Amino acid sequence: MATIEKRVSKKGEVSYRVKIRMLGHEHVTETFTRLTDAKRWAQDTESAIRDGRHFRTAEAKKHTMGEAIDRYIKDILPQKPKNEKAVRAQLVWWKNQIGAKLLADVTPALIGEKRDKLLNEPITSTRREKKKGIIVNEITTTKRRSPATVVRYMAAISVVFTEAFKEWGWLETSPMAKVKKPKEAKGRVRFLDDNERVALLEACKGSVNTYLFPIVVLALSTGMRAGEIMNLTWDDVDLHRQRIILQETKNGERRAAPLAGLALEEMKRLSKCRRLGIRLIFGSKTARGEHPINIRSAWETAVKKAELEDFRFHDLRHSCASYLAMNGASLAEIAEVLGHKTLQMVKRYAHLSESHTLGVVERMNQKIFG
Repeated sequence: MATIEKRVSKKGEVSYRVKIRMLGHEHVTETFTRLTDAKRWAQDTESAIRDGRHFRTAEAKKHTMGEAIDRYIKDILPQKPKNEKAVRAQLVWWKNQIGAKLLADVTPALIGEKRDKLLNEPITSTRREKKKGIIVNEITTTKRRSPATVVRYMAAISVVFTEAFKEWGWLETSPMAKVKKPKEAKGRVRFLDDNERVALLEACKGSVNTYLFPIVVLALSTGMRAGEIMNLTWDDVDLHRQRIILQETKNGERRAAPLAGLALEEMKRLSKCRRLGIRLIFGSKTARGEHPINIRSAWETAVKKAELEDFRFHDLRHSCASYLAMNGASLAEIAEVLGHKTLQMVKRYAHLSESHTLGVVERMNQKIFG
């Protein structure tokens, strides 16, 4: 129940002190210069306490956005090692932008303002070209973040708000619920046609990096991501059962990748010349320990030699999915090979399997109409 006490200072200034005492709740006090404000606050606060809203709001006025980000980075992020580096960098960006704000002052409008800044601010990066360990050229490029990248930044801060709301009791609700995400572009579908595939494989065969050819063959045959391939160990490979078991994938689940044809032949060839003391199939050992080899320069040289336009290493994965679609695989089968939990990501290949779909419809019509 609320009580209002009128107080007069030595200077004759009048104020009204509100005290709210409710069974089972902390005592709350606040002081106002006007009686009407004191009465309104007392009524609103009593209602908020009954609904369980008041103390969350009070907590939001005690903690800054920076505190929330720091606590998340310290307590929660280490439990997610796969994306820790990228998410940490994204959260540092948010902390620099709104870290000084109290949680109570972080509104959907403020988040929307920073979302637009993410979309529009120019990003400058410098790539150094080396030859025999000596820098021979520096290439500086300026670009803007893609909508997909901005969505990832928003996802990073969203989980901080979720923890503050559900676990820590610092927020009454997450402001992200009222912030629109930028519309992402349709999924890229760039795959190698027959002539391009032959040209690329020939260029990889002639590369000074003897591992480039089997790496590219694996990517084309299995649809594995670059990181999945480069972190493979011989413990992951079962040549007898003709499969690779991926222990760590993007969606966090184990996945089996079938080995067949040229990919199986290449893995058998590599298994005959395994290097002692190195677990990684495509790894090397230095004073700093074992790590995957760097194929960037060899890959770029091969792409240039094959005269491929607008082609990235990840497009080998798209090529694998496209070949599966064109050879009659269903979307569910493609999703299983690529390791997608839903069909949404593989719908981009649906148009490539039209002939297969036509055959299914023809068989159905033949059966029901004769």
